[in-house]
Amino acid sequence: MTRLLFASVALVALFAGSASADDQMFPAKLAGQAILPANTVVPAPVDAPAFLKTSGKFSTPDRKRSEKLGTVDGKDGARVTDVKLPLDGQPVQGFSGIKLMADGTFWTLSDNGFGSKANSSDAMLFLHQVKIDWAGNKVDVVKNIFLSDPNKIAPFPIAMEGTETRYLTGADFDIESIQPVDEGFWLGDEFGPYLIKVNALGQLTDVVATTVDGKPVTSPDNPLIQLPANPAAKMPVFNLKRSGGFEGMAMSKDGSKLYGLLEGALYGDDGKMEQADGRTAIRVIEFDVAAKKWTGRSWLYPFAEKGVAIGDFNMIDATTALVIERDNGAGTKDRACADPKQPKADCFDAPAELKRVYKIEFNDANVGKAVRKIGYIDLLNIQDPDNKKKAGSKDGVYDMPFVTIENVDQVDATHLIIGNDNNLPFSAGRAVDKADNNEFSLIEAGEFLSAK
Repeated sequence: MTRLLFASVALVALFAGSASADDQMFPAKLAGQAILPANTVVPAPVDAPAFLKTSGKFSTPDRKRSEKLGTVDGKDGARVTDVKLPLDGQPVQGFSGIKLMADGTFWTLSDNGFGSKANSSDAMLFLHQVKIDWAGNKVDVVKNIFLSDPNKIAPFPIAMEGTETRYLTGADFDIESIQPVDEGFWLGDEFGPYLIKVNALGQLTDVVATTVDGKPVTSPDNPLIQLPANPAAKMPVFNLKRSGGFEGMAMSKDGSKLYGLLEGALYGDDGKMEQADGRTAIRVIEFDVAAKKWTGRSWLYPFAEKGVAIGDFNMIDATTALVIERDNGAGTKDRACADPKQPKADCFDAPAELKRVYKIEFNDANVGKAVRKIGYIDLLNIQDPDNKKKAGSKDGVYDMPFVTIENVDQVDATHLIIGNDNNLPFSAGRAVDKADNNEFSLIEAGEFLSAK
């Protein structure tokens, strides 16, 4: 009986330990905010083909071509936003990864375009260097780098295969994470999923397929996937859900390793999603930069009770990192629809409930096991006693009720930067009828950043 009692106590402690990390909330205060308007559009490069001079031509519900500018509503479910497609130029939007540079600027990137591989063949992939004026509440785009594949590095036909310039589009890759290096940038892709590298001109130099435990990781959007010819065949050909690839990618402080963080859980041969600590878990996968190979080491990141996806991932030091975790909700509960099953144009059918930044620890001791969640800050409850916010309606509080929040990095010992992905023109979490702006927020969270 004594042995059983000790076992029971140990089991309770185990589950209590697992829960405590999700329950440990740290205070956070808004120190500044800067906004880039939603409908920020730039011209395509002068040498781009005419097809890329406009974007969003295949954004109709049935994906049929619509050439006339501004004729297709941007919609977030039943709600119509104030931005219409197609656009004259390329949108600076969908920021999905951020990294602070030594000169105080940030590199970020636009993801695949208009939400899917099928509707984004005219959405150019590009990176943005931005300068943020916290006092003036402004974001200046200092530089844009459009991606291309002039040397035919991609192991599959790209959308612009027959053009001289061979620009890359959202039909080729879904770039979601960024790590600048001396010779260019490493980017995480969701379609393959791949790790890809471009030089300082944005030209593709490497495309690395993903493996975990020696097995390929494959998404249904992988361009090399081959479906069975016979509909009756039960052969699994992918083991990751659509949009489950590298949403986050961190780099070790010495630059020797990349850590790709999948957005979705891997499926085993039994058709079940991976778990850790009794919860759905996604993989952190280690990559050797010099060898350009996966090391074979990985860790499991278990979601919180209402968590379904991550948004971004950056290292703090050698063993701890920041991860955005979220649900699929958008909007505030005070504007919730009376009946979520009958969404209307003037309410939020699924208000945001879980939008967090976690501090995690992973190291040699827990390889192959769950990362340690040290604690989190709540992005729906950031204190704003000095009224720093330029968006939001709660007195003394700044919140981020966006469906996707996909940018986080440490700024200094007590501050971090957070930014949303506004999915232009489809996301409307700040207001029921307006496309979300690109909001960047400077958050004071010294206790959180120093937590052990």
